[in-house]
Amino acid sequence: MFEITRKEITWGGRPLVFETGRIARQADGAVLVTYGGTKVLCTAVAQKQPRVGVDFFPLTINYQEKTFATGKIPGGFFKREGRPNEKETLTSRLIDRPIRPLFAKGFRNETQVICTVLAHDLENDPDVVALVGSSAALTISGIPFLGPLGGCRVGYIDGEYVLNPQLDDMPSSDLDLVVAGTQEGVMMVESEAHELDEDIMLGAVMFGHRESQAVIDAIIDLAESCAKDPWDVPAPPENEAAVSTRLAEIAEASIRDAYSITVKQDRVEAVSSAKSAALAALAEEQGDDFDEQLAAGALKNLEKDVVRGSILKTGVRIDGRDTSSVRPIVAEVGVLDRAHGSALFTRGETQALVVTTLGTGQDEQIIDALEGEYREHFMLHYNFPPYSVGEASFLRSPGRREIGHGKLAWRAIRPLLPEKDDFPYTLRVVSEITESNGSSSMATVCGTSMSLMDSGVPMARPCAGIAMGLIKEGDEFAVLSDILGDEDHLGDMDFKVAGTEEGITSLQMDIKITSINEEIMKVALAQAKDGRVHILNEMEKGITQVRQEVSEHAPRITTMTVPRDKIREVIGPGGKMIREICETTGAKIDIEDDGTVKVAAVDQSASDKAVNWIKSITAEPEVGVIYEGKVVKIMDFGAFVNFFGARDGLVHISELAKERVGAVGDVVKEGETVKVKVLAIDDRGKVKLSMRVVDQESGEDLGDVPREGRRRASAE
Repeated sequence: MFEITRKEITWGGRPLVFETGRIARQADGAVLVTYGGTKVLCTAVAQKQPRVGVDFFPLTINYQEKTFATGKIPGGFFKREGRPNEKETLTSRLIDRPIRPLFAKGFRNETQVICTVLAHDLENDPDVVALVGSSAALTISGIPFLGPLGGCRVGYIDGEYVLNPQLDDMPSSDLDLVVAGTQEGVMMVESEAHELDEDIMLGAVMFGHRESQAVIDAIIDLAESCAKDPWDVPAPPENEAAVSTRLAEIAEASIRDAYSITVKQDRVEAVSSAKSAALAALAEEQGDDFDEQLAAGALKNLEKDVVRGSILKTGVRIDGRDTSSVRPIVAEVGVLDRAHGSALFTRGETQALVVTTLGTGQDEQIIDALEGEYREHFMLHYNFPPYSVGEASFLRSPGRREIGHGKLAWRAIRPLLPEKDDFPYTLRVVSEITESNGSSSMATVCGTSMSLMDSGVPMARPCAGIAMGLIKEGDEFAVLSDILGDEDHLGDMDFKVAGTEEGITSLQMDIKITSINEEIMKVALAQAKDGRVHILNEMEKGITQVRQEVSEHAPRITTMTVPRDKIREVIGPGGKMIREICETTGAKIDIEDDGTVKVAAVDQSASDKAVNWIKSITAEPEVGVIYEGKVVKIMDFGAFVNFFGARDGLVHISELAKERVGAVGDVVKEGETVKVKVLAIDDRGKVKLSMRVVDQESGEDLGDVPREGRRRASAE
């Protein structure tokens, strides 16, 4: 019934298996990929007819994690998987970025790749498995995909590169890098690093590319055994060349003039007018033979040729800069009075307003991942409102792009943050992009660094980011520093590098051509380092070092430790005691299982009250120390006094006064405040108190003199 094709290799010390023909046979391509004990089903389907009226390739990548993969039931009311979480969204982007450029030019059929995690061994991350599985499914599908593509994760542990480190190994790794590429070169890089230098990062990328070749060979072997017949790709229209030539005659000069304008909005209007005029002129010439979609595509290619050719020929860019210059920078902090930390970072026509808020442990984000639930105390949220590019459109919730850009900046900053034990705050950073013309994600990195420093977060060093571009024609290429939006749109590469003066903390690369080689990457990294150092120097004009104290509007956190057997007493039955402390003092209290207590309050007096209250509950009374307490109960044999938090002790009738006492009520009344000395604490925790050895007026310790002796001394 099944015609199963299987290919197995040993990769990174574990078996990697590609299998097709047993599951999802109605998809154009379906491959079950197993790596160690992790299994991901990858399917590829394309509509048989092209999508009409679009000038882009309609590709959708969906990576989804099923909780049954680790034997779990989803949380929440509905008990089923819901909207994609952050990991699923980021992995979908991770797969999309290297795959998209490899489809045949002009292919416009709706295409969908779905990767479903069926099993997770909690050792091998499914994201790389899904990446290579997507490549395999597309390669055998017959869809015009110019792959295959390989990819892997690279770690850097004890000075050595490690292929596909397991999840338990990652905490000891100075690098978490995912690289994807073809046989010819690298297509995509995504990484987080602990201030590694350019040579180590380049070595990691090339190591990953080399180790991916075994996967590419395995996919080729699989395809040779079971690939479907390749689809026919529609030939370009016969008159395409003629239309391109005529549009060049009509519009090249006006487009070139438009791109000589340095102000973005003016340039956009001039380019739009030139293109509209050219289309109108061509439509009038061709009459009924006019194909608007064909003409628009040809005009877009002309626009690219004008911009790219000018840069390669003259070395002068759209805004008049040379290839290595960075636009003017203005860096400011403290722009919002009530915020705990704020920064306004402006680079050319790109601007980010970045705000930091300091919270407590109660503000941590709880993440329910396949690997298990954990808490995240550093959050970075990136927003891209339409006004930032001069548009009026529907204000939507964050999409894949916003989540991806925020995560890139998060990766750049996280290695520089203090340990939670050293700085026990929850950090939330929000980046509002208020202007955009090139790499708002790198502006977010710069603004976040400054905002955190302004809030008093003791970062190891300031961090800056820069976006590099590429124009490549044949063997000739130009690497561009601090690219504009048009240079990103019309260029071949978006290469983002973030880090400190000491080294790189994050690296992300996407390209639109089939691959780039080591030489181009080396040039880009060196040029990015110069740009990064320049930006750091400009940031120092706004803030030179971390604030010595957190904002007066931020909570102050006091950390203390209580005995583990006292945690229950602090919390109280049903949380009654801790609620009472919080409501009475206005402080927030977090208690951990090891007895660590964090008290947070904006008002220091509120914090002190809460701390003293907790100490009174958890501390033990000391023998020989005098305390003030309240009589809570009177018995025939003595009085019970609440003298130490919730702790009561007994003042025996013989210890009430110097003279003989006939009835307890003759000396003390319930509710009366008295001074007592702790005489003893027995093995069961019962406390013996005395009033007679304490001067009830001054609180002076009178000494343990017998009553008879005291009376004789008085008589004498």
